Amino acid sequence: MAISFNNCSTFMICIILLLPAFSFGTENYYSKATFYKTSDGKGTPTGACGYGEHGRYVNDGLVTAASWKLYKNGAGCGACYQVRCKDEALCSNEGVKVVVTDSGEGPGTDFILSSDAFAKMAKHPKLAHMLFPKGVVDVDYKRVSCKYGNLKIKINEHSNYHGYLAIFLFNNGGYADIIAIEIYDVKSYKWIPLRRSYGAVFDLANPPKGDLKIKIQIKEGEKTKWIHSDKTVIPDYWKPGSIYETDIQIP
Repeated sequence: MAISFNNCSTFMICIILLLPAFSFGTENYYSKATFYKTSDGKGTPTGACGYGEHGRYVNDGLVTAASWKLYKNGAGCGACYQVRCKDEALCSNEGVKVVVTDSGEGPGTDFILSSDAFAKMAKHPKLAHMLFPKGVVDVDYKRVSCKYGNLKIKINEHSNYHGYLAIFLFNNGGYADIIAIEIYDVKSYKWIPLRRSYGAVFDLANPPKGDLKIKIQIKEGEKTKWIHSDKTVIPDYWKPGSIYETDIQIP
């Protein structure tokens, strides 16, 4: 449910009320959040987005599994949300910024946070132990940017240079969804679409040899556009597990 200005007597009063926690111009929604446990309080390497070990430590482990409506069949992977709980005695005004690395939901919840992220919602670290027994808490949230640098590509470990290429993109800033990826074969001068295999992982059987450029289609709200690299991103003779930095920044 979106927060509206209908109950405010004047437009300026509404702005003043919202400024301490959120910036004007974005929609805020009400939901619920819970948490999951790991040995170190951070993310899980088995998340549905396919980030593997990267999923444990992205955003310093402040990550979340998202409901199906926010996961968007994988397009929501890497999205960044500001989430804050609503118990005034325990919860801070700032809440926590989390990155989607997994899919999952409970009764009425849109977020299953890492325990580090759940604790971060408390107004003081010493109050976090009082937040955990609640299990499920009321929250409001909004989509935000995590303000990373250049987009990066990781070659999935299951890739094989001679017949199969699988990649996922990260460092995407979190404000726009990546909905399609194509690679440019410099030998044939053709753009070749990749298939979304699962989560954030895109793949291609029998990929072309040689240096490869990429372009990605992003969606922000109802608007979509293509952004392409001006240089080679994936070099010839790439290896599974390798990470390559692009010249692309998603605004």
